[in-house]
Amino acid sequence: MAVKRLVVNADDFGFTPDVNEGILRSHLEGIVRSTSLMANGPAFEHAVRIAHRHPSLGVGCHLTLVQGGSLASPGTHLPRSAVRLLANPPTLHEALRELGAQIEALLEHGIRPSHLDTHQHVHLLPVVLEAVATLADRYRIPWIRKPFDTPVGLAPALRAGLALAIRPWRIPFEERLRRAHCRTSDYFAGFVGTGAMDARWLVALLAGLPGGIGELMCHPGICGPDLQRADTRLKQSREMEMRALCSDEVRRAVAENGIELLSYRDLAADAALAPDLGRARAGSDALDQMP
Repeated sequence: MAVKRLVVNADDFGFTPDVNEGILRSHLEGIVRSTSLMANGPAFEHAVRIAHRHPSLGVGCHLTLVQGGSLASPGTHLPRSAVRLLANPPTLHEALRELGAQIEALLEHGIRPSHLDTHQHVHLLPVVLEAVATLADRYRIPWIRKPFDTPVGLAPALRAGLALAIRPWRIPFEERLRRAHCRTSDYFAGFVGTGAMDARWLVALLAGLPGGIGELMCHPGICGPDLQRADTRLKQSREMEMRALCSDEVRRAVAENGIELLSYRDLAADAALAPDLGRARAGSDALDQMP
């Protein structure tokens, strides 16, 4: 039987206090093992305190080029959406400067990121991928999200179609990460389920997972007053995801399908992967970067 190892990663840590609390609950009571922290998030400091109090929760950097304020140029705002970013993409220098400042913010607060991903998957854009790969190599961050979804389970047709449409980018994407000495999961899931990830959807997805190392992206949260006021379409759906991630049905599906839950930090520290990481120049250096 193929070994199934799954990183269940909660995005948007640092977005609002109620999102942070929902992510924490999904870790303590559910299947979340990893999260991605927004350095420019309004609740960044609150998230940092949670991370230090709960070291079992692996933390990466949710690099942000859309929404919120700039860290590299305080007082200015990033584009409000990926569409606006595409209309006026950053130069490589601009992307390196902003994203580097965000990684530095985590380091300055005692958080050494185990992985990198981007808000709204903007590292599908070649110039942003170049910046992310460069920074991963510079900071010896061994794992980068590969946002090419496995459209299994119950999926809205539009999102499943988008997941299939971006697949031609997969080969050059993976080749650039290989040159950056970075690793990615064998497969990725969660994009098609965003906003519709209830317990039924999760059970169906878990039953169909292949062997190897996978990442399941999720967006849990508590739909409190801060989230209600926030500029996001994901509000009530975050609470639905949190309940699903903590549900008996989903935890039972993990056990019945022989799935090992872990974080990217666990993967980087796994002795079984050390030779491969070493060949990628992310071995001992990457382990030194872990919290």
